[in-house]
Amino acid sequence: MITTTQFRKNLKKIMPGYKWTIHRPESYSSLGESKPTCLAATGIQTAGSNRISTLQVTVREKKIGKLKEGMLEYDCRSSGFGKMAPWLSSCSERTLAKSLRCLQEDYEIRGKNYLRHASDLQGARAKKEK
Repeated sequence: MITTTQFRKNLKKIMPGYKWTIHRPESYSSLGESKPTCLAATGIQTAGSNRISTLQVTVREKKIGKLKEGMLEYDCRSSGFGKMAPWLSSCSERTLAKSLRCLQEDYEIRGKNYLRHASDLQGARAKKEK
């Protein structure tokens, strides 16, 4: 499993525009040992005292068969303006960069769809006569 220090370093390297908070790791206990199974971080962007964007990243180890060490899976989700804004979308991939790229592409596709619908509505409006 990735350490909190490595996790923070990766987040700051890929997304330096966010202020990151790493949350306490979830753990499980087996024979008295405690090993983190999941790490989470929240990044925020602010303008003055207003939160304009929130990004949450979770990394967990996926067990593969009988292997003790599994592959890492990154889950990213984000929300817009304000602290209580709902999550807009999420994406899971094997690397942090791929997960963030997947999330960005999802928003770009949604944006194109909304622009197309807005254009269709604009084109269907009645023209004003002079």
